[in-house]
Amino acid sequence: MKISVGSGAFLPENANGINPNVCCFAGHRNISAEKIQHIIQRLNEEVDKLINNGVTDFLSGGALGFDCIAASLIIAKKQQSANIRLIFALPYDGFNESWTNKQKQLLRSLLSEADEVRYTSEKYAVDCITKRNHYLADNSAYCICALTKKISETAQTVRYAKEQGLKIINVAK
Repeated sequence: MKISVGSGAFLPENANGINPNVCCFAGHRNISAEKIQHIIQRLNEEVDKLINNGVTDFLSGGALGFDCIAASLIIAKKQQSANIRLIFALPYDGFNESWTNKQKQLLRSLLSEADEVRYTSEKYAVDCITKRNHYLADNSAYCICALTKKISETAQTVRYAKEQGLKIINVAK
């Protein structure tokens, strides 16, 4: 696993500045019990479609909830011999210090399966989460999201991704 710090682009771009083979994930930390099965089913379907259309790299921000669910799915797809990569873009080393031990263990387990871990900031800063979220969108052509709330960090990320020209796929619909 490659680990690096910095916010520069690291994936190949086409002439329009878009990484055509890259998809990022954005979603809420808390997903209601009545929506979780639908979201996981749609996520699986949409990831399969993107893989079949040539997407090879999947970016996760490493947050609890949807980010971890999506990363787990990509790990499962990799184990089924899909020729894809899981790349984490984390806000800074230690961003999960306030998590429970169980939550930290989950992230460690996911990170151990990643092809690359990239920190978008060297340390905590007021804008480090926004910087990470912009990094995800700035390095992708697609954004698979689980968006159910119009006013949220996820909504801000999805709006930014849309402004950057990403194709938005909301698996919560």
